[in-house]
Amino acid sequence: MAGNLEPTTALSDVLVVLGAAGIVIPAFARLRITPIIGFIFVGLAVGPFGLGSLVGQYPWLYHITITDPAAIAPFAEFGIILLLFEIGLELSFNRLWDMRRLVFGLGAMELGVSAFLLSGVLMATGLPISGAFGLGLALALSSTALVLPISGTQGPVGRAALAMLLFEDIALVPIIFLLGAFAPFTAYDSGPSIGETLLYGGIVVAVLLVGGRLLLPRLFAQAAQTKSPELFLAATMLVVIASALATSMVGLSPIMGALLAGLLIAETEYHSEVESI
Repeated sequence: MAGNLEPTTALSDVLVVLGAAGIVIPAFARLRITPIIGFIFVGLAVGPFGLGSLVGQYPWLYHITITDPAAIAPFAEFGIILLLFEIGLELSFNRLWDMRRLVFGLGAMELGVSAFLLSGVLMATGLPISGAFGLGLALALSSTALVLPISGTQGPVGRAALAMLLFEDIALVPIIFLLGAFAPFTAYDSGPSIGETLLYGGIVVAVLLVGGRLLLPRLFAQAAQTKSPELFLAATMLVVIASALATSMVGLSPIMGALLAGLLIAETEYHSEVESI
């Protein structure tokens, strides 16, 4: 029986991440430095290209390093989904509508200018136009998980950062298809076209918006009657995961579904209870 309790690689890597969080967050909070910087340095140190590369020579390092990043990738993706859900709770559809000029103005300009400059630099290094533009467009995309915890969403800088990241999320589907057009072996891909993806995505978003406005107040009203925080948490996680899966199934980003879930719950009278969980 004791032999069956040996941790798998994925479990060992998750324990390393949790242990690092327990050290990095309080240490960097005391230094008044964002923990994001600490996690980056810890990832470099204990990752497969840091101490993880020495596991073959020193087997004991296996227990304090990350040897299989792919095994913990789902946890990272779920963390980003929860981050966008939290941002949705802080927003509202009215505030999002007020930000439309920032999203489609500043956001489009930031992505376009960044992609253009990066493409120019890559072309100067000898890359062909198509390769330079595709790589420049990919490199122009920002990391939501890194930017928003640092910038926030309330101040002028935070609102501008949120607008740019929202535009990148909206433009992600066209960008993926555009990058595929530059790839030499995707011309005969039988996957869905960009038109089909946008059509099905629009239908799913519409269903989420209408269904959310009709069903969420009733769902959380039932949870409120029980006065159980656990049931509120379960209902919230159900909404977040279902919305993320729905958008992911039609080719859209799952974080878009999480953002929609947050926006819909923010419109209900129970948003303060959800925020307090």
